[in-house]
Amino acid sequence: MIKLNVEQSAIALAVFCGTSFAYAADSAQKYPERPIRMIMPNAPGSANDTMGRILAAKLGEALGQQIVVDNRAGAGGILGMEIGKHSIPDGYTLVSPSTAATSIAPHIQKKLPYDPVKDYEFISLFAVMPNILVVNPGQQPKSVKEFIDYAKVMGNKLNMASAGTGAQSHLSGTAFMIAAGIESVHVPYKGGGASVAATVAGEAQWTFTPAAAVMSLIRGNRLRALGHSLLKRTPLLGDMPAIAETLPGFTYSGWYGLTAPKNTPKAVMDKLRNALVKVAATQEFKDLISAQAAEVVINTPDEFRKFVQDDILVTGKAVRAAGLKAE
Repeated sequence: MIKLNVEQSAIALAVFCGTSFAYAADSAQKYPERPIRMIMPNAPGSANDTMGRILAAKLGEALGQQIVVDNRAGAGGILGMEIGKHSIPDGYTLVSPSTAATSIAPHIQKKLPYDPVKDYEFISLFAVMPNILVVNPGQQPKSVKEFIDYAKVMGNKLNMASAGTGAQSHLSGTAFMIAAGIESVHVPYKGGGASVAATVAGEAQWTFTPAAAVMSLIRGNRLRALGHSLLKRTPLLGDMPAIAETLPGFTYSGWYGLTAPKNTPKAVMDKLRNALVKVAATQEFKDLISAQAAEVVINTPDEFRKFVQDDILVTGKAVRAAGLKAE
């Protein structure tokens, strides 16, 4: 057996560490050298899937490698988030977190197999999609204030349609009712399409749903838009007012971002974020996102993490108000 003295051991360790750091730096510099997997905790065709695929295509072009979307929609997105948590943190697995699995699940699952804030590295938001308060055109109100006043008079005679108990449209509608101090009967349907159709048909008087689901119906005068959930007006929605103009500070929008497994190397994270920022600045990407009734939004990793923390808190209030309990 060869024995090394203390000085030789120290030199050997220094050489080993230096070689390891040099290898890591070289690996990060060459990244990516093969296709990247983007775990999508939603089914194909969902809003998160559509937005994620737009990002994957353009980010892949910027990085010079294909980004392959891997749909893992089980258990309301929890399966995909858990797979992402346990993936090798080398930059070759990314996660497109869903609102359901990130902001809602902590409040309705007693034993969530991941921490949506602590178990991932945050890269950036890349888009926000407003929810829109719409009513059946046969209803009297033509503004948010008129609707609130009307709802206070009508009380539980008004039905609020949603895509299902615990869905974004359920919680966004609940959050609006809390802020406005009104009540309506919640009528859950099997999916967003059915809930919107019910509002068009007059079975329900109103719904508060993602913009992409109702823009064509608004343009066709089959639904009346009263306001949206961004904090201020946006060219994306023309002269449609923000609900915050009537209820100061109110916001409840869908969001889309990119994360990676915890401990993904900082050099790789920086490379990913720099590429995302460049992509987001292109008019082509902005147009693709606008076509989905969403706005491009970029923030820092710390801002993204804080954004998610705040969203979890706001969603928790809506979950409790809706009477949902952890299972």
